[in-house]
This record gives sequence, C-alpha cells and structure tokens, in this order.
Amino acid sequence: MELKVINTQGQAVENLLASDALFGRDYNEALVHQVVTAFLANARSGNRAQLTRAEVSHSTKKPFKQKGTGNARAGMTSSPIRRGGGRAFPNKPDENFTQKVNRKMFRAGVATILSQLVRDERLVVVDSLSVETPKTKEFAGVVKSMGLEQALFITKELDENLYLSSRNLPNVLVIEAQQADPYSLLRFKKIVITRDAVKQLEEQWA
Repeated sequence: MELKVINTQGQAVENLLASDALFGRDYNEALVHQVVTAFLANARSGNRAQLTRAEVSHSTKKPFKQKGTGNARAGMTSSPIRRGGGRAFPNKPDENFTQKVNRKMFRAGVATILSQLVRDERLVVVDSLSVETPKTKEFAGVVKSMGLEQALFITKELDENLYLSSRNLPNVLVIEAQQADPYSLLRFKKIVITRDAVKQLEEQWA
C-alpha cells in the first residue's frame, strides 16, 4: 500500500510505503459500528441522577378531596403522574454503560476505518507539521494552504507551539498518534497524518 505524501503547501512530494494490514483492510460495517458504539458508551461519565417520589420536595397534604371532583383519587403531589412528581424508574449514577470490546476487535475496527479513509481519499500524509510561534493565525494559514476546512491532524508528538496555535480553531483538532480513536477518525472530513505518525500507528494498531 502506497500513500501519497504532501507538504504543508498541498504539493505532492513522494509516495510512502505503508502496511496493508492497517491501510488495506476490507470494510466491515458491523465491526465499525460496534467499535464506535462501545467507544462512545465507555466515554459516558454516568453521573446523571433523577429523583424518586420519595426524594422530590413535596407536601404530604392531599391535593384535593377524595370524592365529588370527578378526578381520580390522589394522595400526594409526589406521584409520578403529576407535574413536579418523582420518576417511577429514575436514572441513577450507579448505572453501568460500559461495553466490552476485545483488543483484537478494536484494532481491526481502527484498521478498517483507516483503510476506508484511504479509499475515500479522506486521509492525507504530510511530511512534517510544525509552527515556529504559538499563533493561531500562523497555523490557520497552514490549514488554508493545504486546502482544508475541517480536519484532524495526527502527529507523533504534540509540541507546545502546535497545541497552542491550533486549540482556538473550531473545526481543527491536533492530537498525538497514541490518542487516535475511532470516533474522531470518522467525525472529521479530512485526516492529516505526519510521516512519523504513520509509523507509530503501524506499530500501535497493525
């Protein structure tokens, strides 16, 4: 598998020989769906909480008299069927959302996503990525010169200037190769990977 390498001006430089196991795998939609769903589920904090009818603030006074109103009998305002009442089956922080995915499946899912990005021409390899000063305007000029609007940049190591100059761009995210996840790979229109990051991804996922 050969990947085209460009420079920060968007010009083709050469071709990079990459692993077929990581960038040449057949697409498996069911596997990608399972991996992405499990990743998002495991990222949930699980701290939402709702109140039962015993926990809501309410009065124990009977809302209206027992007979003669035409309404159903009501004992207190904390009933789940009344506005402001408690929930019958409330969400609690101890609810577990985690989904287990085997390491082999997760690696295969990431490789499937990367391979499809190559086929869709959404993955770009750049020879190097750096900025001299931590200025957003400078990095925005690099992004524009490459013809990109929304992109995920993956580098081997994230230096401070690159992080500071990219964090205020709303449609751009710069991460290290070890932080790459399946959801981010699918969320952005373009994935820009440095030459060194490709080698690290091959060691990590291939």
